[in-house]
Amino acid sequence: MIDLHTHTTESDGRCAPGELVARAAGAGVTVLAVTDHDTVGGCEAAAAASAASGMTFVKGIEITAMRGDHDVHILGYFIDVAAHGLQTFLSEQRRRRIDRLRQMIATLAALGFPLDAEAILRPAVEDPKKSAGRPWIARALVAGGHVASTDEAFDRWLGWGKPAFVPRLGASPGEVIARIHDASGVASLAHPGLVGHDEWIDGMVSEGLDALEAYHTDHDSAATKRYVAMASALGIGVSGGSDFHGDPAHGSCQPGAVSLPRHAYDDLVRRATMRATASGASTSS
Repeated sequence: MIDLHTHTTESDGRCAPGELVARAAGAGVTVLAVTDHDTVGGCEAAAAASAASGMTFVKGIEITAMRGDHDVHILGYFIDVAAHGLQTFLSEQRRRRIDRLRQMIATLAALGFPLDAEAILRPAVEDPKKSAGRPWIARALVAGGHVASTDEAFDRWLGWGKPAFVPRLGASPGEVIARIHDASGVASLAHPGLVGHDEWIDGMVSEGLDALEAYHTDHDSAATKRYVAMASALGIGVSGGSDFHGDPAHGSCQPGAVSLPRHAYDDLVRRATMRATASGASTSS
């Protein structure tokens, strides 16, 4: 099984990198990518644990871009995690995340739901490689007895258009794709079925998009077939994975619940090798 979309405690996942790798290995995953939001902080530990387990590890990331008021998530694979330009860009992304969460926590306090902002944000403040996200607030709302579940927290307060929602500031998809390319990676549009704007894909391809995530937990078979066919027609690759978080708010799937076919993975490796060769970078994952 090949799972190229998972998350750890470095962003909004509930498993530390080593625990994620252990669960993936136990599920039969043979190729794993960690794709935390706006951070590569979990890659080193996950790579070491994967090597010890005999699993192939792909250094990845999921970067949040913005188009209007819509989040557009771009996955990066086979990236040079030490690339200076990428690291500088990600640091700014994570700073914006903290600022946004502070605003949301302040809004919740004004609505009658006081939370300890410093406690919620402490992991990201103490370790700047960690990427803060709304699930951190959702879990605090549950712990404080304000809601029964993280799903309820998003449905009532934190989701788009809800009372405590604060719009995100971020780079355009084109800029994010360029940042991934500058780090010798290949860029794939995450879960396009959830983005819900297939009409945007042609433009992103013209900006350098390398692949579509056709295989995803929230794609049914019809959606998967549609995006595989679209990628083929556009001459780009296909990626896929479970989007495992270890959090019920993101579903009950396990690592490897969605697997990318080997031929599609081999095509991504080929694309990454071509890009790395063109830039003179290493082709190791």
